[in-house]
Amino acid sequence: MLSEFGLTALFIVIVLGFSVSLVLIPVALRKPGIVPHNPSDIKSAPYECGLDTIGPTWVQFKIRYYFYALLLITLDVVIIFIYPWAVELHNLGASGFWPVVSFLAIVGTGYVYAWRKGALEWK
Repeated sequence: MLSEFGLTALFIVIVLGFSVSLVLIPVALRKPGIVPHNPSDIKSAPYECGLDTIGPTWVQFKIRYYFYALLLITLDVVIIFIYPWAVELHNLGASGFWPVVSFLAIVGTGYVYAWRKGALEWK
């Protein structure tokens, strides 16, 4: 048991060492001049396909896009809960069937509510 935790601790130490080295090596190599550091306004300017932007660069998206993204995430979470249940349903029996039916009833009630309120209409 200790060897499993030892391997996990070793892995964490290696990952942290690698992450820190990725940041510190360029900083250390900048001092002797191996890594160049020549900031300028041209290098700091935003770049979009070689063309200057036309119009405002800050565009507000409609809240509907965020709602559909949340809806997609909700469906993904439902699928994450349903898939293992469907795989093990024959082993769970009735004690595993009714909790998922109630879960689906709650989710379905939420979707029917959103549908009746017109939240799923694309306008």
